[in-house]
Amino acid sequence: MEINLEFIIRYFSYSIMGVYLICLLLIFIYSLTQLNMLRYFLRFEKKKEKNLVIMPPLPTELPNVTIQLPLYNELYVVERLLECISKIEYPKNKLQIQVLDDSTDESLALTESLVLKHQKNNIPIEHITRIDRNGFKAGALKYGLESAKGDFIAIFDADFLPQTDWLLKTIPHFQNPEIGVVQTRWGHLNRNYSVLTEIQAFALDAHFLLEQVGRNQQNHFINFNGTAGIWRKECIFDAGNWEGDTLTEDLDLSYRAQLKQWKFHYLDEVITPAELPVSLSAIRSQQFRWNKGGAENFRKMIGGVVRSKKISLSTKFNALFHLLNSSMFLNVLLVAVLSVPLLFIKAYFPNLRILFNLSGLFILSTLIFFSCYWFIHKRIYDGGINSFLEYIKRFLLFYSLVMGFALHNSIAVIEGYLGKKSPFVRTPKFNIKKDSNSISTNKYSLKKTTIYTFIELLFALYFLFGMVSAFWVSAEGDFGLFPFHLLLFIGFSSITYHGLKKTV
Repeated sequence: MEINLEFIIRYFSYSIMGVYLICLLLIFIYSLTQLNMLRYFLRFEKKKEKNLVIMPPLPTELPNVTIQLPLYNELYVVERLLECISKIEYPKNKLQIQVLDDSTDESLALTESLVLKHQKNNIPIEHITRIDRNGFKAGALKYGLESAKGDFIAIFDADFLPQTDWLLKTIPHFQNPEIGVVQTRWGHLNRNYSVLTEIQAFALDAHFLLEQVGRNQQNHFINFNGTAGIWRKECIFDAGNWEGDTLTEDLDLSYRAQLKQWKFHYLDEVITPAELPVSLSAIRSQQFRWNKGGAENFRKMIGGVVRSKKISLSTKFNALFHLLNSSMFLNVLLVAVLSVPLLFIKAYFPNLRILFNLSGLFILSTLIFFSCYWFIHKRIYDGGINSFLEYIKRFLLFYSLVMGFALHNSIAVIEGYLGKKSPFVRTPKFNIKKDSNSISTNKYSLKKTTIYTFIELLFALYFLFGMVSAFWVSAEGDFGLFPFHLLLFIGFSSITYHGLKKTV
């Protein structure tokens, strides 16, 4: 049997182009959803300028509130957390603080002693432990609900430090009986600690201002972010209570509640500061959990969203791309990997040049992201030429590092879609402000270089090869993908550097 080499080359070339273009199209559609949310964000900003956003007054009779603090081996931040929560302004006879402690190290004894100290100061605080860590964070929250006295449940992770008037600013919004959740914006205690924390803050600001505001203004589904929010207890029970079958139990319960017609309210003006992860291993564990959990929730929730007769078509479409959010890393990785062989395919099949021009969709998507995030940057840092120049630098760093994390996060997404289960790995908190050397001595810091670092090094070299290939792939060269490969090289090289260094 004669092998037709030309047919095989053409078949694989067309297959590569097909996957490449589908991924480009999905990224482009996702960028359009961001652009749509920008429209509603700007509309909301105009409402605030005209004082059309009104804070409801405090109810005449304040309701009972339970604050839940889920902990797991938080040696370095638990004292700071409990000190902060003890200062919350709210009638003590209507407040209950549950320290839901699943710790297995010496922090358990420390927390117990701190709780006793605050109890002696008449703080209504309890130390609650379990026999096992079944269900992880979701299991702890569910266990705490069994003895929760409050009609409303506020939740703070160990690294969050709410302002003293936090409850007084959130509780009034529940006077609307349809509101099931009030979510506040995350702030950043250590935004300027390093390049990595600065880029994380940049990405989170985009989520909390552009996406949360944009979706909420359109009455689309938003998500409780796992912390710095408060639930109506009735809403939790009506939605089926906490479940630990995904790594993002917050997104899971959020969708189940909204499918039950509960409304979520987002408060961008109430900022709850928190500590950003400072080590690459901590960022990896957080990113892996968020992205795998997103894929798990797509599998779990998309059927209910599509079948629902109570939500609009536009909300279903937005929910689709909301749940597909983590999958964008997989699309970016596929586009990146396939872009190098496409250089050679383009040279081999010059008659298909018109199809290659569709690569411009990525440029257009990038310009849309660039425009959207500029308005968020301007909201935080103000406008002006200096701010814009700083923004360009920050955006390019953000964009390249997003690409650098594409491999690690894509593996998380694939595992999520395949249904592979993994334990809930907490993001270690360090309570570090300036001394980066103390990261390596921190007991929760990963002491060894992971296999991901060496694979990411190979990817950096792969995209360096792509850059070099641009010079000799054809007689006149082909530099259309050169900037893309340069960003990929910078991104993967940066992640490799931090992975080998193991500190920031």
